[in-house]
Amino acid sequence: MTSVVAKEIALITGANSGIGFEIAHQLLQKGTYHVFLGSRNTSKGSAALQDLQARNLPGSAELMHLDVQSDDHINQAAAYIREKHGKLDILFNNAAVALPEGATERERMAAAFDINATGPWLLTKALIPILKKSENPRIINISSGAGSIGRRLFPESPMYKIQGIPYRASKVAFNMLTACLYVEFGLGVKQTDATEPESGKDDTGAVGGTDARIKVFCFDPGFTVSNLGPYNKQEFGARSAEKTVDSIMELVEGKRDAEVGKFIHNSGGYPW
Repeated sequence: MTSVVAKEIALITGANSGIGFEIAHQLLQKGTYHVFLGSRNTSKGSAALQDLQARNLPGSAELMHLDVQSDDHINQAAAYIREKHGKLDILFNNAAVALPEGATERERMAAAFDINATGPWLLTKALIPILKKSENPRIINISSGAGSIGRRLFPESPMYKIQGIPYRASKVAFNMLTACLYVEFGLGVKQTDATEPESGKDDTGAVGGTDARIKVFCFDPGFTVSNLGPYNKQEFGARSAEKTVDSIMELVEGKRDAEVGKFIHNSGGYPW
C-alpha cells in the first residue's frame, strides 16, 4: 500500500468489519483515496488495517480510534483530519447497533439512539467545517429500510412484522438527520432556531445557507453480511458486503447524484 498522500480524504465509521470494511477496501482499490478507518475497538481496527495493507492496494489508509458515543473521540478526529489534511471529501456514517446493550428497556433505547442518531449527528457537526473545504463533499449515511415509517405501515413490506423498536426508532431519527443536513447543506436553506425565529442561527452554531455544495445521501444497504446482528449471514440469505458496496460506490462516483437528499437503496428509493 503506497504512502503517497492521496487526493481524496474519506472517513468511515465502523470500518473494521462488514460494510464499513468493504467501503474502505473498494476506495483503496481506486488509488486516489486516503481512508481513515474509524473503529471503536482498536484491536479489531488494527487487524482490519493490517488486512488491507497486506493486499497491497494503491490507496493509503490509517486507523482512527473513533467511538461515536465519545465526544472526546469526535473532537479529536475532527482536529486531526483538519490539521493533517485541511479537508474531508467523504464522510460515511456507517457505525450502528441493532441489538443495543442495557439492563432495562430505557437503557437499550438510549443506547440505540446514542449510537445510531446522536453520535452520527455530533460527528457530522464537528466535520462540517472541513467538509466545506472539499471541492465535492459528500455525506453518505448508511441507514436501513427498517427506519422507513411508510414501509412500517405497509403490510406487504418484508419489514412489516419486524419489531426491534429501539433500532427502528433510532433509524427514523437518523433519517431525519439526513433530511435536515440535506436541506441546510445540500439546498442551502437558511435554518432558524425555533425559539428565536429571527436569529438565523442553526443547530451547527453557524449561520445557515452559506454552502449549498454538500451532497447528502440516505442509503439502505439491505440485508447484508455484517456484524450488525446474529442473522446477518450468508446462510440466512444476506447479500455479500462486496455487492452492497458496489452500489454505494455509485454514490461516491456521482452516478446517482440525481437522487441526492432522498432515501434510496440498491435499485430505487423508499418513502421516508
